[in-house]
Amino acid sequence: MKLGCIGDDFTGSSDLANTLSKAGMRAVQYTGIPSSPASADVEAGVVALKSRSIAVDEAVAMSLEALAWLKAQGCQQFFFKYCSTFDSTAKGNIGPVADALADALDADRVIVCPAFPGAGRSIYQGHLFVNDTLLNESGMENHPLTPMRDSSLRRLMGAQSKHSVGLVPASKVFAGADAIAEHLRTERESGHRMIVVDALRDDDLIEIGKAAKDLPLITGGSGVALGLPANFGCVPKAAAWRGQKGKAVVLSGSCSAATRGQIEHHLKANPGLKIDAEKVIAGEQSAQEVARWLMQAPDLPIAYSSADPDEVQRVQDVFGMEKSAAALETFFGKTAQHLVALGATRILTAGGETSGAVVEALELSTLEIGPEIDPGVPALRAGENLVIALKSGNFGSIDYFEKAAGVLGGD
Repeated sequence: MKLGCIGDDFTGSSDLANTLSKAGMRAVQYTGIPSSPASADVEAGVVALKSRSIAVDEAVAMSLEALAWLKAQGCQQFFFKYCSTFDSTAKGNIGPVADALADALDADRVIVCPAFPGAGRSIYQGHLFVNDTLLNESGMENHPLTPMRDSSLRRLMGAQSKHSVGLVPASKVFAGADAIAEHLRTERESGHRMIVVDALRDDDLIEIGKAAKDLPLITGGSGVALGLPANFGCVPKAAAWRGQKGKAVVLSGSCSAATRGQIEHHLKANPGLKIDAEKVIAGEQSAQEVARWLMQAPDLPIAYSSADPDEVQRVQDVFGMEKSAAALETFFGKTAQHLVALGATRILTAGGETSGAVVEALELSTLEIGPEIDPGVPALRAGENLVIALKSGNFGSIDYFEKAAGVLGGD
């Protein structure tokens, strides 16, 4: 194995594996830390953890354990993947995990770059944009678990990391890999260990990748991994894929504006069932009943708990954020178990927490990377008769669900 990657959630990890696969690396996504060595033909291993919103100490310990396994596979470079919208409050895990990995790898210059221009995430003067809007004005300020109320990556990372945070501005990035590498050294000499790097275009990410060739640790979104496979002599190639026919269903827990728009569009032509958090907590809505409904419904049915910020806040006010979130995650996980038992062969999920709950409930240990459905979302083979797609809340086109079902089916 050449490149070892640690992702802080499952959807982001599949996003990263997709990026590396498209750029020519044989990438495999592992759910949690494997108990046995990787296959000899794997060039990039992506260990997907569910560590984004857990306690800091637990996230650090889990990430260091993943690092130890990846080291044992012979990796030459390491990547810590987090969301392209950062998704981490002042008490979050990104800074502490990055610090711990940097210490373990003796990395003196650590790139911080969650940019993903293909999905509308760019960084300019250290500020993170979602399309043409600052992060804290993009709707992410209403995220139920990690509300993003600042766009400055230097401030966001500075609130979490024990190290000073520097910047490689766009003017240096536009000048190419050599200028980026030189400014990284300059920032380190100025006392900065964590260094935000501007990126507005895929071309910028390619140059950042070249500049990072000799760095032991890179952190960020999947976009900054675009330029890494070439450093190992890899060239782009199409992913091999065997589609899976059979019943396809959608499970959505994401409350992002993008997913809510996709659901609204999808319901115009497909049946849907609203999952009510209050009824789930009260035991009035069962996972088995929902699974049966999905299997019997025609077309591409969807079960969704996705709601607007006011409704989410109302439920959290009554039951608390942790209890309501855990109840829905458990519910979707159990629903997925019933679906597979009833013969579902294609499962689409929307939302990082929902996707993580489904993957864990189904005990999917290794996911093979297939073709890209939309930027950042690949098709995944989870077993002989099961394929899945794990979508982050803000990703995907308006007709994503039907598109994903088609790709999973081999259309």
